[in-house]
Amino acid sequence: MESFIYQIVLMVVAALVLIALLSIVYVSWRNGISPMPSSASVRRVVVDLIKRMQSRGIMVEAGSGWGTLALQVGRNSRGWRIIGIENSVIPMWISFIAAKLENLAHVSFKRGDLYTYSYTDVDMVVCYLYPGAMRRLSPIFRDQLKPGAHVISICFALPDWEPERVLICRDMYRTKVYIYEVY
Repeated sequence: MESFIYQIVLMVVAALVLIALLSIVYVSWRNGISPMPSSASVRRVVVDLIKRMQSRGIMVEAGSGWGTLALQVGRNSRGWRIIGIENSVIPMWISFIAAKLENLAHVSFKRGDLYTYSYTDVDMVVCYLYPGAMRRLSPIFRDQLKPGAHVISICFALPDWEPERVLICRDMYRTKVYIYEVY
């Protein structure tokens, strides 16, 4: 009887893991990209950059994935209210739980569409997306972000925007970090 219950529990756990993986694969296919964390060295560069800029306000990580960037910013920059927007349920819940476990009350994660999210009250947007997403977000940021707001983009530039600065990280890919100010 005990081994039968054990087998049932194993099958339920295996089914849940399979459903979680299929969910991630489906949303990745629909988005055109999978949730990909930025490297530790790139996250350090972004955190240092944010520390040198304005020190408080609302920051949104558009497409927060597993939450590694938002969580690291949250650990090192206490003046910000950080909101991670992610449309894939499993990475969003893992991020949410990590923020709770680390007692980062100023960091939250929401399931949402980064193209329909309202950026009107946002002081900074941080993103590590892909060229198609940057193309779609470019007019949204122009229309909604207020003057003085910043956009920090890892790897991919905003088309038709002139970066204030471009930092090149010392990682093996020499990752570019684009910094924009809204005028």
